[in-house]
Amino acid sequence: MYLPSVSPMTTLEFSDARLTALREVSKRVEGPKPRWREKPKKRPGHKQRTFVVVGSDGSRFTVFQRESLRWTNDFSCGIRFHPPGGAPLTLARYNGGSHMHKEIEYAPHIHRASQAAMESGRKPEYHAEATKRFHSVEGALACLVEDYRVTGLPAEMDQPRLLQ
Repeated sequence: MYLPSVSPMTTLEFSDARLTALREVSKRVEGPKPRWREKPKKRPGHKQRTFVVVGSDGSRFTVFQRESLRWTNDFSCGIRFHPPGGAPLTLARYNGGSHMHKEIEYAPHIHRASQAAMESGRKPEYHAEATKRFHSVEGALACLVEDYRVTGLPAEMDQPRLLQ
């Protein structure tokens, strides 16, 4: 049986100011471009890839993309911070409109980690905001790259949809 290690750093140690600093640090993708791989066990019918990212201050991150093999609006792009000796913290997820999230009905949305969510015992990135900035996995990645100052990862913004 797998038991995760207990982290000396809890998510409650991440203030909104610290989360903003993690978002604003310049980051660069390291290593070769990963290939898409199918996820038959954890997420059947999906493919995923993960990029290793390093901050200008030496901090470590990963950027991930997950996409359904059947539904174009079922996708997620995200960024995780990997603190030294601590458990990874998802800073943000850019999701397609394949599901509802509280008052957001089947529309693309962005989850961002917040101090309030952690203090209330929820997932750090629980809160979400609807967006019209993207409608594809590639567009979501482009928004994430822009918002979290990631270089070395080419991605193109989605063209605006004429009919919405």
